[in-house]
Amino acid sequence: MGAASEIIRSIREAESVLTASYVGDHTIEVTEAEAVAPAAGEVQIRVAYTGLCGTDLHILHGNMDARVETPLVFGHEMSGTIASIGDGVAGWSTGDPVTVMPLEWDGTCPACLAGNQHICQNLNFIGIDSPGSLQGLWNVPAEVLVALPATVRLDHAALVEPVAVAVHDVRRSQLAPGQKAVVIGGGPIGVLIATVAREFGGDVVVIELDPKRRAQIESLGFATLDPRETDQVAWVTEWTGGAGADVVFEVSGAAAAVLGATDLAKVRGTIVVVAIHPTPREVNLQRVFWRELSILGARVYQRVDFETAVELVSRGVIPADLLITRIVPLAGTQQAFDDLENGRAMKILVDVQARA
Repeated sequence: MGAASEIIRSIREAESVLTASYVGDHTIEVTEAEAVAPAAGEVQIRVAYTGLCGTDLHILHGNMDARVETPLVFGHEMSGTIASIGDGVAGWSTGDPVTVMPLEWDGTCPACLAGNQHICQNLNFIGIDSPGSLQGLWNVPAEVLVALPATVRLDHAALVEPVAVAVHDVRRSQLAPGQKAVVIGGGPIGVLIATVAREFGGDVVVIELDPKRRAQIESLGFATLDPRETDQVAWVTEWTGGAGADVVFEVSGAAAAVLGATDLAKVRGTIVVVAIHPTPREVNLQRVFWRELSILGARVYQRVDFETAVELVSRGVIPADLLITRIVPLAGTQQAFDDLENGRAMKILVDVQARA
């Protein structure tokens, strides 16, 4: 390596960046650290925005303490630009806008060998099992990069990962054009599933308790239900001409929603479990038996889901401005989680480069 390259590398290594880390006990610490140059096969991303999500809340609540190592720089919904490139990486240039599909698999386990690498039995979910994107400069393996069109705003592009979740969920359900879909839970993922399902030709209703969220969802053209005020089974039965819904997406994570989901599905209908349930839930297996229902898990995504998500965001199909409640600096991450936990926001992005 020449002298100029060595100087550039040493400057990069000395660059100071802010990081936000989960340190246990519901606590996030924002600290300053020196950036490290990308290793061979890696790319360094200057992170623009990181979205905060329900999985991050599970980390903050301590539900994943048996899995994560603290302090953990977390975050996996992100956008940014390439800052530097490690040895042996081709096909990328500094300044390229990118996001990351944050999955690393071993390629050797039974799941991988069966073609299910995205749910590898030894999966490294980057941002949970290894450091994530709540840091100014982030080194990742080049193979997890996903290119973004130059025309896409980077704040909107931070939604690509959750959109990919929604695309995977809808693809997993095998929802066909003209079919009826019920989405239980009108948070960010619920709205995205409803949006993707409609884009794929489905007829969608969203069940949501919060009146503000229902109003937002209705502004997007969706029917909504408050199950405390409307008999959801009777409504869905009438809506479907007595059949029941073709697909029910359980996105709320609530025990009552899981128990009630089977009452909404048609004979040989499908229930897709999207939410993370930290404890076992009661399920009406008599109804599963009686109607020959299918219950499917839907976890993470595949490369095709990310590519579709980029395309949906770039075409403006995703209601990004409605979903993004506000953008905060890295120092505001703890407060942002408090607001999410207490229902004061739909989606909050962290401007990772903003120091205050």
